[in-house]
Amino acid sequence: MIVELPNSTTAEISRRIDQLHKERGESAQSRVLTLLISTDEDHLESAVETANTASREHPCRVIALVAHPEISESRLDAQVRFGADAGAGEVIVLRPTNGLTHHLDTLVIPLLVPDAPIVAWWPSKAPEDPSEDPIGRMATSRVTDAMESPNPEALFTALRANWSPRDTDMSWTSLTVWRGVLASMLDQPPYLPVESVVVRGGNRLCVDLVASWLAVALKAPTRIERTEQDTLMGVYFHREDGVTSLERGEGTTAIIRQPGQAEQRISLPRRSMVECLSEELRRLDPDEEYAEVITNGWKMVDHY
Repeated sequence: MIVELPNSTTAEISRRIDQLHKERGESAQSRVLTLLISTDEDHLESAVETANTASREHPCRVIALVAHPEISESRLDAQVRFGADAGAGEVIVLRPTNGLTHHLDTLVIPLLVPDAPIVAWWPSKAPEDPSEDPIGRMATSRVTDAMESPNPEALFTALRANWSPRDTDMSWTSLTVWRGVLASMLDQPPYLPVESVVVRGGNRLCVDLVASWLAVALKAPTRIERTEQDTLMGVYFHREDGVTSLERGEGTTAIIRQPGQAEQRISLPRRSMVECLSEELRRLDPDEEYAEVITNGWKMVDHY
């Protein structure tokens, strides 16, 4: 169910949500957080669909902001989505225009779930300093996706320069499974120190992030070999007994090779955006490992 509220106010939107809750016999108190999505019209539906799916694990109120500063008339158009058009909560879409786009925090505050954490997510274009953004300032956790921005390299450079403890990026979250497998490979006999590391992959942030993570975690020389494939293709640990590697295979498989052992094929599918967002909604505390990677590990690797 989608309820259209053209030329509305936050007070009217709040009243309509309360009315819909009563009609459906629901309570907003069951929401565990508020997810704020700052996006544009092109990315709105895909972002809402991702949030709806993730909310089935983390019931939340989703507030999507689609600002239109180019429209001369100042007005607030809104939608309230329930049931099949929402996840385990409700979705509120706000479309402020003109001067209202300068006061997004004021628009959002009356609609927040009381006494619940706030997660801000920019699924495409993001501010260079999320902690100083009106939406970001009120958030418990701030999530960007630099690879989906018009200029990923420039944005991530700014995000690193302006990083604060509550910030993270989806490129890092996408590496969770890879990092787990790589860590388990080194946590097996013969426990030899890693002399050097090679990371192979395309011009993707995940490639640079995994290299930076390994450089700071292992304190070993780490270099990146760029490939034509636009993804993370493999990691190679050079040790005294030879090379231990994890390589992307065909489809969703990966191949582990270790000296003196038969190669092992494992399932290593690429993480979906729903899985990444669900992880971020589950972990609201500052990510200390990510902090170490972008503040120290990044400088230990040549990214060009």
